[in-house]
Amino acid sequence: MTDKDMKPILEKANVLIEALPYIQRFNRKIIVIKYGGSAMVNDDLKQSVIEDAVLLKLVGFKPIIVHGGGKEISKWVGKLGMEPQFVNGLRVTDEATMELVEMVLNKVNKNLVQRVEKLGVKAAGISGKDGGLLTVTKKYSEGQDIGYVGQITKVDPKILYDLLEKDFLPIVCPVALGEDYHTYNVNADDAASEIAKAMKAEKLAFLTDIEGVYKDPKDESTLISELIDTEAKELIRSGYIGGGMLPKLSNCIDAIESGVQRVHILDGRIPHCLLLEIFTNKGIGTAFIKDEDVKYSAV
Repeated sequence: MTDKDMKPILEKANVLIEALPYIQRFNRKIIVIKYGGSAMVNDDLKQSVIEDAVLLKLVGFKPIIVHGGGKEISKWVGKLGMEPQFVNGLRVTDEATMELVEMVLNKVNKNLVQRVEKLGVKAAGISGKDGGLLTVTKKYSEGQDIGYVGQITKVDPKILYDLLEKDFLPIVCPVALGEDYHTYNVNADDAASEIAKAMKAEKLAFLTDIEGVYKDPKDESTLISELIDTEAKELIRSGYIGGGMLPKLSNCIDAIESGVQRVHILDGRIPHCLLLEIFTNKGIGTAFIKDEDVKYSAV
């Protein structure tokens, strides 16, 4: 075999060797993946995310997927001729809409289970209702009633520990029971964050439609690779962060301060973004960490 033929083979070997310390570091550790955005509607990206999660599982991680489904819900609302209503960016969820939301999210959930199973890994699709995983209270938006939208008050992760112990990859749909035992829709970012906190996950990864956090949102060259929690708080205070990124950043800070070791905001439009972030020295997106001492460390 010539040197030219050997070069691509050696490059593949180097990629695997680069991943070795990360595989060692995170073996048997829990990683919560909040799956949403374009990666949920583009079929190739959807498959890429599932392949990443399966690979993580097979090399010794304990991944848990928490998925949204807002775009799919909006599509079905339109198909059925229902008129969507929003208050301060939050979907008003009346009785009929809640019924539709639950059906659509369960459909999405089982499709993800099917994809994981096809790759040879056991998956279990559950909702926040199962095993009392998520308990919520009614959420209001600046005092306005927005229907059956829930604010998480309690997480009981026993069902997730049981599934992980039995070698399943859990896939969680963000629907929960209220203290009144009614069904409520829950923000998937909030569900992923609260589950990661309750399980003291090693990592929490949010798949989004942006590269990460920018110091100046209008300038893509200001992408921030790593942030400690105090720096993230300063970004919020400075007024640079707004819109949909603000609650996401708050979730990141809250998770870090509650014991999650690292939180990542990743561009889900990039194929295999999870592997690129977790298994390479450079990584992509923005990583949130607690302690200045571990900033820019190899793992």
